[in-house]
Amino acid sequence: MLLGSHLRRLREARGITREAAGYSIRASESKISRMELGRVSFKTRDVEDLLTLYGVNDEAERNALLSLAREANVAGWWHSYSDVLPNWFPTYVGLEGAASLIRAYEVQFVHGLLQTAAYARAVVERGMKGASPADIERRVALRMERQKYLLSASTGGPEFHVVLDEAALRRPYGDREVMRGQLQHLIEISERPNVRLQIMPFGFGGHSGESGAFTILSFPESDLSDVIFLEQLTSALYLDKAEDVNQYEKAMKELQQDSPGPDESRDLLRGLLQLS
Repeated sequence: MLLGSHLRRLREARGITREAAGYSIRASESKISRMELGRVSFKTRDVEDLLTLYGVNDEAERNALLSLAREANVAGWWHSYSDVLPNWFPTYVGLEGAASLIRAYEVQFVHGLLQTAAYARAVVERGMKGASPADIERRVALRMERQKYLLSASTGGPEFHVVLDEAALRRPYGDREVMRGQLQHLIEISERPNVRLQIMPFGFGGHSGESGAFTILSFPESDLSDVIFLEQLTSALYLDKAEDVNQYEKAMKELQQDSPGPDESRDLLRGLLQLS
């Protein structure tokens, strides 16, 4: 996805059609489309030829993009969970693992990177009615595995800035003890140096998150644009065009400005814990 988006921007900047790009690598227009959407593996020779066509002659830039091509062809750790992953989700897990900054707004439930195993199990059971106990446990294990990356701040984990709507904290998943455990976990994890957790309280009224949950993924490579992830019922959208990214970044900035800061948000969590 990262490499594909970058190749698309390079092609468009040079005013080259997909058909012309496909011809240059002895392929069809549809293959260029699939490459740019991250839905096909990348051959080093094809990427090299496209970079030449797009006028990328700087050796450092070429090497960085060719490195992305090699990484894209290596199956990630999540490959072993392919039996329980929807076909659109591996792309997100890969982007999440490559991000240096993850910003998110959630309203329905606690963000997956912040869920306890018990809470995650309750969420999966609610959303996957009829799933076998084994499938449920596999999905919970995948969620816990994703969290290991967030918690590895000492080895280069990402910054994670999240705004949780108060609704996500008051909507019960699991029994009273599950919710109490989840609230306590949020209090503890919010004190980690790479986590900034804010709560958007009911009392604020309408706010810039009115369109629903979204995630913004930013990457250490300065020439890679941010990616907006929008999860839907049966698929997902990945947006990286500047005008889309700017709108969501504006909404996130306003959510962060309008929500109580991390310390006040921890106090809100402690209050909810006492009431639970």
